[in-house]
Amino acid sequence: MKILIADSMHPSLFSMLESQGWEYAYHPEYKRDDIIQALPGFEGLFIRSKTFVDQEVMENAPQLRFIARAGAGLDLIDLEVAKQRGVEVFHAGEGNRDAVAEHMLGMLLGLLANIVKADKEVRGGVWDREGNRGVELMKKTVGLIGYGNNGGATAKRLSGFGCKVLAYDKYREDYGDEYAQEASLEQIMQKADILSLHIPLTDETKYLINQKFIEDFSKPFYLMNLSRGKVADLTAVVEGLKSGKIIGACLDVLENEKLKTLSDPQQAVFDYLSQSNRVVLTPHIGGWTHESYVRINEVLLRQIKDWLIVA
Repeated sequence: MKILIADSMHPSLFSMLESQGWEYAYHPEYKRDDIIQALPGFEGLFIRSKTFVDQEVMENAPQLRFIARAGAGLDLIDLEVAKQRGVEVFHAGEGNRDAVAEHMLGMLLGLLANIVKADKEVRGGVWDREGNRGVELMKKTVGLIGYGNNGGATAKRLSGFGCKVLAYDKYREDYGDEYAQEASLEQIMQKADILSLHIPLTDETKYLINQKFIEDFSKPFYLMNLSRGKVADLTAVVEGLKSGKIIGACLDVLENEKLKTLSDPQQAVFDYLSQSNRVVLTPHIGGWTHESYVRINEVLLRQIKDWLIVA
């Protein structure tokens, strides 16, 4: 087995590969053209988020047997082309689920209790207790869209706060459990105080959260997005914040995360979000912990080994 690692990975991956007797070439500096030129002769490809692996990449790799994505999302891999070419695709959704769940909870508590706002004020010499009176998470109804690895881990943690969790997942059946009640999207829109997104970016989910979706919510709500930026139309989110339909938002992802390349409309939206005390922003680090960095490698290696047994 010869594997090309074309993105930065935790060093633990190397010893894991060596323990299996697999050869690897580590080139985190490779750009798209470099990957295309180097792939012939390799059976495996490890990537993270740098390169879109499409038909052009795969057709130049006749020996390619699998692609391993060191993360949860698969929107950077053309899954249809991979299927047509018989290329197996692995991802490590369970590798960072605990990190995402904890980050979601941290952002939410920071927003509800005004922790971020109050910290900034105290550092500036302002001691305002009444202006930072918080809202309790206890007994709130939380709607989760997507009930896979991240959604399930999030619901488990919310159970400790006595929350009623409603989960909607279009692609699963009978998925309700001790932590979440299976619900329709309409039920979530009617009952949820907090909406949290745990879905991949697809043609179907792109801009799922738009102006109509927000207006159709039966009551004001808090919005959490730790999935993919383009799942939520941020112009609509800003309008929701201005109207009061969105009480507050926690955003770990943005439509355009390359902040130096924002268009004028994107910059105006970002300026509003970054200046609002009702918004908590983090730089796509929901699943980005020291522990998940190693665990992702462990999950991928286990999946590949199990596949080779059957293949």
